[in-house]
Amino acid sequence: MVAEPAELSPLLENLAENLGLSVTPAGEAESDLMLVRTRERLELRQGGPKPPGPVFVDFVAGKSAHRRKFGGGRGQPLAKAIGLKKGLTPTVLDATAGLGRDAFVLATLGCEVTLVERSPIIAALLEDGLRRAGDDPETAEIIQRMSLVQSDTTVYLDSLQGEARPQVIYMDPMYPHREKSALVKKEMRLFREIVGEDVDSAILLEAARRCAVARVVVKRPARAEHVGDQKPGFSIESPNTRYDVYVKQALN
Repeated sequence: MVAEPAELSPLLENLAENLGLSVTPAGEAESDLMLVRTRERLELRQGGPKPPGPVFVDFVAGKSAHRRKFGGGRGQPLAKAIGLKKGLTPTVLDATAGLGRDAFVLATLGCEVTLVERSPIIAALLEDGLRRAGDDPETAEIIQRMSLVQSDTTVYLDSLQGEARPQVIYMDPMYPHREKSALVKKEMRLFREIVGEDVDSAILLEAARRCAVARVVVKRPARAEHVGDQKPGFSIESPNTRYDVYVKQALN
């Protein structure tokens, strides 16, 4: 269900039509999952008793602002895995864009980043967040380095040829399901409601390894198995996270 306080925006009108969603005034909306356009932003909400708070994309404040100001620059594990170093800023395709947080970090560090998201609902949240951040003087320059594609990622990667291929492809597959749902972040619970379990990570990794010019980076929980049992060339570890790096050629 899509809920709007006033006129439906063209973006949500197309989304509602393509997905066969009903459109209801915000105050009257009652559904398990709702996209709600408030006066400030687009939100994904869950109905029912004691629902979690809304999920939305915010590149201006909150966690994104903290990482932009205090994230550790090119010395942080993500940047090292991507191959960022002095004089070297590769082009990056984020194959599992989600809420765009890691893509925003990379754009903050100077990378041109293409965000690919297969869910049209999550892509709508991303587009709204990019639009708002593009209007803010603190983040507008960063957002200019970010572009969004709504597509099946495997199909999109296989369509890229020649200079359109990115130097680095980044993947952050949905973490394995945990039995105690209270331990799973609210956005992950809602994402599973929308797209189901992430069962094609190995296929996506194979497509990424075909497409990337220099390397593929896969973000995993620190003790998780390699995606598709495909052993990386090397890994960069932090306390809770591991970045598996599949190298095709040196970055230059």
